[in-house]
Amino acid sequence: MKNILAVLLIALVLSLCNLSERFKKGNSSSGPTAAGGSSRSVETGKATAEQTAALAGGREVKWDKQGISWTIPPNWTEETNESKMFVMRSPGGGNAASLIVNISPMGEDFASATDASIQAMFQQAESRAKNGEVDEVKWVEIDGLKGVQFREANPEQPDGHRRLQWMAYRKYTGQLQLVSLMLASEGKDFERHKNAMYGILYSTKLAH
Repeated sequence: MKNILAVLLIALVLSLCNLSERFKKGNSSSGPTAAGGSSRSVETGKATAEQTAALAGGREVKWDKQGISWTIPPNWTEETNESKMFVMRSPGGGNAASLIVNISPMGEDFASATDASIQAMFQQAESRAKNGEVDEVKWVEIDGLKGVQFREANPEQPDGHRRLQWMAYRKYTGQLQLVSLMLASEGKDFERHKNAMYGILYSTKLAH
């Protein structure tokens, strides 16, 4: 299980590094109108009846260190609760689903660049969609905070990981942060966990 989480965390770190590089390139060569997706409307993250039902009998779980909470299905267990990382996992071995949340503190000098940065995230997700790596890209507001949401396409290998991710900037206790929420499972189990994962994502409450 630790190996599975390690793979997901490495993927998250690489994703954030790629976003950083794309932002640097885009910020040096493009103006405000160049950001892909800037004209798309923002959806409100609201669970469907099926996604809400998948959380039936669940409980509220709070990450007090970061002022974030979720409604989590029964029997999910907490794996990690640190100052910048929080992980929960459903029952099961390799066929389980995971919630992985990462907080990346940003310097105050980055405050003026958050709009361009979030646009770069959206552009990268759109590029991955054109390459067939992502099958859902949209702006989604969760608990009043606008972010980029994307879902990876089904992997070629059944035991490859498939991720649903939402990222946004916020100010918390005076600190500028990039919040990354990832829900993931192996590709062959994604459909089985999908409603619960979307339900968890859209149940997010976070101070900002």
